[in-house]
Amino acid sequence: MEKEGILKGLTEATIAGDVEKATSLANEAIKAGVDAYEAIMDGCARGMSIVSEKYEKGEMYVPEILCSAEAMYAAMDILRPHLKAERVGAPKKVVLGVVRGDIHDIGKNLVKLMMEAAGFQVIDLGRDVPSEKFVDVSVKEGAEIVGLSSLMTTSMVVMPEVIREIKKKSPKTATMVGGGPLSPELAKAYGADGYAKDASQAVKVAKSLISGVA
Repeated sequence: MEKEGILKGLTEATIAGDVEKATSLANEAIKAGVDAYEAIMDGCARGMSIVSEKYEKGEMYVPEILCSAEAMYAAMDILRPHLKAERVGAPKKVVLGVVRGDIHDIGKNLVKLMMEAAGFQVIDLGRDVPSEKFVDVSVKEGAEIVGLSSLMTTSMVVMPEVIREIKKKSPKTATMVGGGPLSPELAKAYGADGYAKDASQAVKVAKSLISGVA
C-alpha cells in the first residue's frame, strides 16, 4: 500500500474506532517506511481532529469518542518506538485540567489525546481542580504550558486568579484556556497567553506557545 493510502486509512480507522484496522495499518506504515511521526500526525491525529469537530457539532458522542481514542492509542503504541531521535527529544510538559466548580471534561480529554499524539507529555489533573493544584503541579513539574478548561460561565471566573498565581510563581510557564463560554477576547482579558476554541486547534496553539517560550 502507498503512503497516502496508509495515512488515509489510519485517519478513517481512528474516526471509525476500528482498533484492528488501526493496528494493521500502523504495522503497514512501518513496513512501508512511512515516517512514524507523519503517520501519527497525518493519520491518527488527523482522524482525532475530525472526531473533535464532529463532537463539537453534536455529530459524535462520548462512546464513539472513546472507541476512536482506543483505535488511535493502538496505532500509536506501534508507531511510537519508531519515532526518530530528533523527533522525540525531551517532551514538553503540559498540565491540563478543568477548573474548580466544573465537571465537564470531554473537551479537556480530547485536548489530552491530541497533545499526546503530537508528542507532548500531558499531566492530567482531571476535573473540578482546585486553583492551587494547577499552580503547585506546574511549579513542581516545571511545565512549559498549563491548560485550563471550563464549560460553565460560573466556573470560568476562577481562571484569572489561577493565571495570575502561575505567572507569579512560574513566570516561564505559558497559559492557555478553552471551553464553550470563552473567547479570544476573554482569554486576553484573563491574562492567558493562548486560546483554543477546540481540541484540534489546541495543539497548534500549544506549539506556537512553546516556540515562543523556547
